[in-house]
Amino acid sequence: MVNKTKETTRDKLHQIIFEADTPLGKMFDILLLVFIMLSVFVVMIDSVPQIHSKMSDLFYGIEWFFTIAFTIEYILRIYTVNKPFKNYIFSFYGIIDLLAILPTYLSIIIVGSQYLMVIRIFRMIRIFRILKLGRFIGATELLKNSFMASRHKILVFLEVVMTVVFLMGSLMYLIEGPESGFTSIPRGIYWAIVTLTTVGYGDIAPVTVAGQFIASIVMILGYAIIAVPTGIITVEMQKAETKSQQLNTQVCDNCYFDKHDDDAKYCKRCGTKL
Repeated sequence: MVNKTKETTRDKLHQIIFEADTPLGKMFDILLLVFIMLSVFVVMIDSVPQIHSKMSDLFYGIEWFFTIAFTIEYILRIYTVNKPFKNYIFSFYGIIDLLAILPTYLSIIIVGSQYLMVIRIFRMIRIFRILKLGRFIGATELLKNSFMASRHKILVFLEVVMTVVFLMGSLMYLIEGPESGFTSIPRGIYWAIVTLTTVGYGDIAPVTVAGQFIASIVMILGYAIIAVPTGIITVEMQKAETKSQQLNTQVCDNCYFDKHDDDAKYCKRCGTKL
């Protein structure tokens, strides 16, 4: 009877912490996001010297309040997950959650490490899974699938870009030389990257007619190069959109898989009832 009660409590905690299908689960996740935003805001404000000198004690207390809250949450996540080392601790979210609490404890030993708490902002990515905003979850999955489908085309495109950058950088080194600031081929490649991406810092500029002619070509190529990957990904997004399915936030208690269809009753990875 005691074991059954423990299992029931653990299952309820798992549903509240990892899913957003219940009012308590959604409330927990919204509160978590609010805590994350407030803790990051406090870290940023505390880095301002004028404010830190007046309110350092208050910020120190708030910092430890959030750290303890996130530590409790981290322990509860480990407790409610089957095979925690495999399914949570070494997962992407598990590592981010751990990094969110470590800086405060490290600040006891290493002065100033508490400012690394801005890492907590990365936990905000949970919003796509937490609030069960179907259109955002679907859009995230759609974008990921589009990148994966177009990765080979993008790699080929990057190879072409790198070839152009190396070629133009080498030519500018030969044409302009150290007198114009092109002291080496890597320096010329740096200029080519800055020019091709249309950033144009202006710290290096060609002065010869031939160099300016090549620079003009690189500038024009820059506009075309910006458009190519956008077009590739857009096409793949249109293809993926016709095949995409809306996902829910149910997380399998056995294998921690969370990409299920809205009407799923069983885990599509291990078959466990959701």
